[in-house]
Amino acid sequence: MDKNIGWYPLAGCLIPGLGQYLNGQTTKMILFLIGTFFIYFMALPYTLGFGNYQADGLMSLFTLADGAAKIHKSIIYMIEGIISLFLILISFAILLVNYKDVKTVSKNTVKGIRPRNWFETKRNILEDGFPYLVSLPAFLVLLFIVIVPITTTILLSFTNMDPKHQSKFQWSGFLNYLGLTESDGMIGRAFWAILGWTLIWTLVATSFAILIGFGLALITNNERIIGKGFFRGVFILPWAIPAFITIMFFSIMFARQGILTQILNDITGLSLDIKNNSLQTRLTLIGLQGWLGSAYVFLLSTGVLQAISADLYEAAQIDGATAWQRLTKITLPIVLFQTAPLLIGQYTFNFNNFSIIYLFNGGGPFNPSVYGNLAGSTDILISYVYKLTMDNQQQAVGAAVTLLISLALMIFTFVGFKNSKAFKEDK
Repeated sequence: MDKNIGWYPLAGCLIPGLGQYLNGQTTKMILFLIGTFFIYFMALPYTLGFGNYQADGLMSLFTLADGAAKIHKSIIYMIEGIISLFLILISFAILLVNYKDVKTVSKNTVKGIRPRNWFETKRNILEDGFPYLVSLPAFLVLLFIVIVPITTTILLSFTNMDPKHQSKFQWSGFLNYLGLTESDGMIGRAFWAILGWTLIWTLVATSFAILIGFGLALITNNERIIGKGFFRGVFILPWAIPAFITIMFFSIMFARQGILTQILNDITGLSLDIKNNSLQTRLTLIGLQGWLGSAYVFLLSTGVLQAISADLYEAAQIDGATAWQRLTKITLPIVLFQTAPLLIGQYTFNFNNFSIIYLFNGGGPFNPSVYGNLAGSTDILISYVYKLTMDNQQQAVGAAVTLLISLALMIFTFVGFKNSKAFKEDK
């Protein structure tokens, strides 16, 4: 075989399979020819606009249906442009893998190492490339049902898609984000008010649930408690019963003429109107979420408490440690070490806990002077996004808020995990 074969990678650079043919690897050539077919008969034509539903391939990202027929929609152009972009990236990945493969085989041939036959190649793929083979179908599915929608949301936040621009919209840069920072505008004023309540809701409701769940776990784990099985069954009921049933039940019971409202009025001598008073609704929501979320924390804490050796407590008691010292120096550190990552997840869950906010009172009561017609006084950011997009057709602003929520949660989760003892121990 000719040793001067350094030009093989370049020869097969734009035609996957040609380099494998020159290297005498016929079966591998067939596999890469499938990649060639994908690039030149699927990806490239689609990118140039052939086979598109409405759009013009990659150029659709720039035009966004500007100047197109009335039936053409900018959102379709954007999505097809994004698909074109990802098809190009996949094509470049195929070309890169092809180039590296031909280059590696050619170098080995110059060194006197013969190319692998199909049997050796197949064994290598099954052994070293098995994780990639298994992950590839999942990645392709993930690409089109997750990554494409996420990319669409990100790009949509830089457009002016609103009630006046539903069919045709244009790029608007950072105007949506600037609008959220302006406290004198209705959207910005509502955003900051809702953000403040969302942070309070997340911190207080989640901490309250953790406190209740951990406290109940401590009580039922006490050796002097009789009927632990019964109490544990009762305490996990909020978790066992579907949350929306519980929320709807309490929503009815806390109505103006609801039975729980009447009971509270009789006990306190007040005239409560919980679902029409912002403070009362917020306090009720925090209490309700504390009850609903406590069952999960109770289960986590109970499992950890039962695994703590009694010898630790006996040794501490012999050394003269009080009950409070045993709790703070032994129980809490061990429980937090085991459950901290899951408790961080509880905070992120409640930050986006749409169901309880929407089902209990629809985000109300409403205060038009602060929120306009965009939201209610108990709406959190996720329900605010829902109302922006579904009720007010402010998709661009909703996409901007969604992106901010996602970034905030990713940063919070990363910092929380990074600083947890369980993460540091594994590291």
